[in-house]
Amino acid sequence: MTRLLASLSRAARTGAAGPLRSALPRAAAARPALAASAAPRLVALKHSVPVHDVMTGELISTPDIDVSQLQVELTKNPKTRPPASKLIFGHTFTDHMLTIPWSESTGWGAPEIKPYQPLCLDPSATVFHYAFTLFEGTKAYKDNEGTVRLFRPDMNMARMNRSAARIALPTFDGEALTELIKKLVMIDSEWIPKEKGYSLYIRPTMIGTQNALGVGPSSDALLFVICSPVGPYYASGFKPVQLYATTEFVRAAPGGTGGYKLGSNYAPGVVPQAAAAKAGYSQNLWLLGDEHALTEVGTMNLFVAFKKPDGTIELTTPPLADVVLPGVTRDSALKLARDHAAGKIRIPGFPEKLEVSERKLVMADLVEAEKNGTLVEVFGTGTAAIVSAVDKIGYLGRDIVIPCGPAGQGMGDIAKGVLETLQGIQSGELESEWAVIANDSA
Repeated sequence: MTRLLASLSRAARTGAAGPLRSALPRAAAARPALAASAAPRLVALKHSVPVHDVMTGELISTPDIDVSQLQVELTKNPKTRPPASKLIFGHTFTDHMLTIPWSESTGWGAPEIKPYQPLCLDPSATVFHYAFTLFEGTKAYKDNEGTVRLFRPDMNMARMNRSAARIALPTFDGEALTELIKKLVMIDSEWIPKEKGYSLYIRPTMIGTQNALGVGPSSDALLFVICSPVGPYYASGFKPVQLYATTEFVRAAPGGTGGYKLGSNYAPGVVPQAAAAKAGYSQNLWLLGDEHALTEVGTMNLFVAFKKPDGTIELTTPPLADVVLPGVTRDSALKLARDHAAGKIRIPGFPEKLEVSERKLVMADLVEAEKNGTLVEVFGTGTAAIVSAVDKIGYLGRDIVIPCGPAGQGMGDIAKGVLETLQGIQSGELESEWAVIANDSA
């Protein structure tokens, strides 16, 4: 695992519990490849013009994203920044945006950071008719010294490339896009609130822009990035959510696109979400198949903790497949838990005897665990909330009641440990390679 948590230095070596806020270890394994899961692409060489075969004239390769070609136009009319306390998620946007055009014949064009403005698209653009759209979500955090950190942007770039390949949109150099995002974030760094729990939400998006009707690969695309300052998810304290295990709707099916961050996966969830809210629940728990296998929670990944006969706590999550999105927070929580279980680190609140698994879970498992008292906690993970505890699941006319830690805590000990550790990394209180400094691109 990447260099993580050394809070643990002495505690990890001796087995004794130790404070999490001490220095993190410097030894580390390599980071995951930026686009290891992306499909092969035509873009392969660093050059500024398309390359053709000298004999046949056949197009060999087209330019990838080139940071050196960046053009910057700063706004002449800066917006008035609202007080941090007045921020509503996704309603306020910074002064600038990043755009990068792509065409099948010329590849990626020059990146441009320019004043935030509407897009101009033809009504026949493929994004409007055939859902050629995908997006990512990540955050930038600023500490009291002005250091700006991104959290594991390489994971977002890899997932974005994977999503693009799935719907025949162009892939790209993830490191180059990360550098451009860092530059955008630093230009608008005054928009990043310094208050604890606040951050700058970053939304990279790619759309098909070919002006023609007919289903097929889009010959043109646009990649753009916008940013929005946001407040803490738990502004007034931790509050568990209630889930409705829906048997009427399905979020994704085997062989489909549920494992990709595509725009087309989200609109169909609005009606089921409204139905859950009408029934008195916060979000849907998405099920699959006749066994009612658990997949995701709303737009988050799902974790369940069980107590085994020998006292070991098993932390488990549904395995990645084409029905489960490979969440960045999910991956982070799994790595933290596995390192704790292996004795490499010590996370306050985590049980001494911990087993971590990715396996199929069905609703019968939760019903039985509640009945025999072995259901320890349930929580979701995602970029917005980081961790969201669950205290009730409505299923087939009755509620499964789930523990949420000591009175007033609002979440179980494992969820709390994950939340506080990741917040420590994001804020800079804990040193980790997962925190990528943006200031060097200013």
